[in-house]
Parts: sequence; structure tokens; C-alpha cells
Amino acid sequence: MGVATNTTILKNYINGEWVEAAAAETLPVPDPATGEDMALVPLSTAEDVRKAVASAEEAYRTWRDVPVTDRAQVLFRLKILLDAHHEDLTRAVVRENGKTHNEAWGEVRRGIEVVEFACGAPSLIQGRSLQDVSRGVDTTMLRFPIGVVGGISPFNFPAMIPLWMAPVAIVCGNTFVHKPSERTPLSANMLADLWTEAGLPKGVLNVVHGAKDAVNGLLTDPGVRAISFVGSQPVAEYVYKTAAAHGKRVQALAGAKNFVIVMPDADQDRAADLVLSSAFGNAGERCLAGSTIVTVGTAAQTLVPKLIERARAMRVGSGLDSATDMGPVIRADHSARVENYIEIGVREGATLALDGRDGKPEQPGNGFFLRPSIFTGVTPEMTIAREEIFGPVLSILEAETLDEAITTANGSRFGNAAVICTSSGAAARQFQMRIEAGMVGVNVGVPAPVAWFPFAGWKQSFYGDLHATGEDSIHFYTERKVVTSRW
Repeated sequence: MGVATNTTILKNYINGEWVEAAAAETLPVPDPATGEDMALVPLSTAEDVRKAVASAEEAYRTWRDVPVTDRAQVLFRLKILLDAHHEDLTRAVVRENGKTHNEAWGEVRRGIEVVEFACGAPSLIQGRSLQDVSRGVDTTMLRFPIGVVGGISPFNFPAMIPLWMAPVAIVCGNTFVHKPSERTPLSANMLADLWTEAGLPKGVLNVVHGAKDAVNGLLTDPGVRAISFVGSQPVAEYVYKTAAAHGKRVQALAGAKNFVIVMPDADQDRAADLVLSSAFGNAGERCLAGSTIVTVGTAAQTLVPKLIERARAMRVGSGLDSATDMGPVIRADHSARVENYIEIGVREGATLALDGRDGKPEQPGNGFFLRPSIFTGVTPEMTIAREEIFGPVLSILEAETLDEAITTANGSRFGNAAVICTSSGAAARQFQMRIEAGMVGVNVGVPAPVAWFPFAGWKQSFYGDLHATGEDSIHFYTERKVVTSRW
């Protein structure tokens, strides 16, 4: 694909070749830390999607019959290449997304972890059998790939999420068409090159850049059998309904409003660091951000001053600067959206204890910077306590008891993650049993499951039946066939 420049129009990857999109319309891809354009991304049409799907359909006819042990060998080679290019991918993520180097490095590492999981496919996709279900009759369950899978990934994890999807889908015998976010398309092209170098046959992986037209092309194309999606709640709901209406299997990971409950018996210094990392890591642009804190009893008296003091001291700047604590948000319009939520919080009566709208970074530049903002005096009915802001804004509520705090958290329409900070095993167990969220942390700020477990959002944080990663992903990317035989 070559080195991208601010005049480079990125190409789609179809049938093992880099090809120009049929669409003439493009969008700039700026570096969020500087505002300087790095490339232009084409807004591909349904025509471009059809070409990619046709390529994937043709490749599927032979890829599905490749022994799983041989498919896994491609994944082993990909894993070695990802390790070798870990730093290259990390820097690409920093440049197109804005997160810090450490955050980007961790993102790539978590993506590689899923590749390692997928390398175990010869064990993971085994069927099962039962002899003599009746006299002389045996029953066997076998797994088969489902066909062409469409993957639609978000801007906030441009390397990790594609590695959640494609490796498992492909090692199960499917072919894959990836539509990366038009805001962060560079990592997707780097990954496609690494897949090719790993020996993946032509057409098994395809990349189509674009926005809504490309998404709709995948959702409605009759050649696509399943859709994997990660993004905001309204779009996830749209993807789920549209794809399902066209007869496709769908997993749509959606938005969140994650609660962190801090008990008075918690180590308040550790809790403060945990909250700051959870709320302001990735500039708050992640679906596991602990953006809403509920302090219980006297915890607020000690915790809140620590949060304000430490958040005020955070260094905001380019993610390539090792001294940076928090990078920019993704775009100027996203910064304006976050600032609008801050205005709403003030208007609804919350106390803006730390105003991050003066986003001047530590070094000069024209990037899209905000500083951390902290609200106190927040009540459950306020907009900033209910809606996903997806930026560096922390809302602090207070409760008298753990029961009250759990009730407050369970009042959210989302159910992605929830965390408790406590030194009490009884409190932790009560929290684990009663909280309505799919991913639970006990003294862990970002309870993201490792690759061997499902990314298990609840309520409006997920649409579908089978989650991403872990055993769920094997079930999602395969069909089961039950054979009953008498000889």
C-alpha cells in the first residue's frame, strides 16, 4: 500500500490487490494531535462492497475446505508478524487515534491475544458425539463455517477490534470483509498487508473503506451471512435491526455508561488512581470507561479532592510524547459534542468542579484537545449521569449505602461494565451478584476480559445472542450440523 501522505487516497483491498474505490468522494484523515491531514479515505459505495463480497464468496469455496490445522498455521505466522511489527502498529494507532503510546501498545497487545486464542482452533471447533442414542443409532454434532462475514469496526480501537473479529472468523473457515472506521483507516491497511505476508490466500480477507453507504452495502448484500459490529448504541441498534431483517446473524457491541462504586473501606489512593485511569484513559473514548462514580457513605470526603487534584495535574498532549497522560479526542466535532454535554451538566445543576474545556496541550499544535472535567453533585436523572459522553468527563454521585449505589447503577439502560472498590469480600460478593452488567471489576478499573472469555455486554450495550471473543465467538462464526446415523 505504500507510505500514506496527506494527498494519498487510500485504496481498498480486494482479492489480494490494492484497488481504487469506485467512489470519487473522500474524507481527510487528520492526526488528532496536530490537525494535519495524513491521507484521504474514499467513501466507498455499495458497488465497492459488492466487489469485495464477490471476492470473499469465491475464496470461501476453497478456504472452507482447507484443514483447520492449516488455517491455524496462517494464524501462527500472523502472530509472529504482529509481534515483529508491534511498535509500527502502535505508532500508527497513536497517529490516527490520538491515544498515548502506552494505551496504543496495550491495544495491539490485546488484539494479538485474540490471535493466540484463535490459533487453538483445532481444539476449539471440535464437535461432539454420543453413541447409542437409541439401539444402533449414533448422533454427532459437527461445526461448519457460515460463509462471508462482514466486520464493521470503530475508531477508538482501530487495531484491536479487527483482531477480535477477523482471526476467529477466518480460522473457523469463513472469509471476511472489513469496513474500518473512516476516521481511523490506516491500521486496517497495515493489518491487511500482514495477513498477506502471513500467507492468507487471495479473497479470504478484504478491506473496503467508507461510511454509511459501505455499511449499508454489507448489511443488505445477500452474499454476507453474518455481521460483527462495534460502535455507538444508536448505530448498533440500526445495524442489528437492518442486518437481521436481511436474514443475517448479528453481534452488535454498543455503547455504555459504566459505574464505579467506591466504598468508604477502599484504599482511597488506589481508588483515585483506578478511577482516573478508567475515566480518562483513551481520553474517555472507550466503551469500558468508568465515567460515572458513586461514592458510598464518607468515601466522597477523601476521594473527591484526590480526584480533582490529580486530574488537574494530568499532562495533555501528543501520544508520542512519553510524558503525556492523556491524548486528544478524535475530531473537532467530537470535542464540540463533549463540550455540549458539559454545558448540559452545568445547566441541569451539577457542580463543574474541574472544567476541561481549556484544552491547550503542553506543546503547541492544532489538535483536538480537552482536559479532564469533573462534575460533583450529580443526580441519577441528570443527562450526564444517563448518556454516554465518550470523552474525558467524570460524573460523581453519592449514596448512603451499597444497596442504594447498586440501585442507581442498575437504573442505567446500559450494562457493559461495572466496578467496585472495596476491601470487603461481603460487599464485593453482593455487588457481583446484584449488579446488572456483563463485565464486573473488583478493584479493577477496566474489567476487559482476556481473549478466552466473552466481551459480555448486557441490556442496550449489546444486540444479539453471541458475544465477541472467547467461546461465544467460535459459536458465532460456525454453524452446527447434527448427524444421526444407523449402520
